[in-house]
Amino acid sequence: MLAPNVKIIVLLGVMIGGAIIVGTSDARLPGNDQGYAPVQPIAYSHRLHASELGIDCRYCHYGAETSPSAGIPPTSVCMTCHTSVTASGDTLRAEKARADAAGEKPRRVFSSEIEKLYEYLGLDENAKPKPGATPKPIPWIRVHDLPDYVYFDHRPHVGRMECQACHGPVETMERVRQETSLSMGWCVECHRINVPGTGGVLLPGQEHPRADHHVSTDCSVCHY
Repeated sequence: MLAPNVKIIVLLGVMIGGAIIVGTSDARLPGNDQGYAPVQPIAYSHRLHASELGIDCRYCHYGAETSPSAGIPPTSVCMTCHTSVTASGDTLRAEKARADAAGEKPRRVFSSEIEKLYEYLGLDENAKPKPGATPKPIPWIRVHDLPDYVYFDHRPHVGRMECQACHGPVETMERVRQETSLSMGWCVECHRINVPGTGGVLLPGQEHPRADHHVSTDCSVCHY
């Protein structure tokens, strides 16, 4: 039978170990997803694509203005660029320099992440179906995941607000994270201060939005 002091030490060890595991993982308490930034199967940089390359959010998330969900783009959207673009400019220049020095034709080089994309799609280095390979869907991990009892429609929101209002500075993120709490209180506060059709700007001479001017805060607007 363990002595009381030993029991205390064992209990403390279990508690500390559990805290370390939770603190170093993507574990979250229910409803507390702010800051959630899971490692994705392919490291997609929004900083590179949205900021450095200047690609509009709607090029990939083309459903944001026309459907309730912005959605994750199909791989066909990725391949509109990555059939040709397979590595960074520095990598391509280095391969050209190597080939020139050797008197050879430059090889088709791939970044590790584009290699993963081709592997999921079952493609060879020429973007042709690889014999015997079976295409697989990319198991992206959803970051912004509202409860089933909440209804959110992108269409009325993107018409009056910037994506960053809810998603934070996505154009600076190497790995997407949930920037805001997306809690009911957070959403309701935004509805209270936003005037329909003005993008949240108060009407002339208005210090505070009137109740009949702000976006509806009726329960049925967001809950079934």
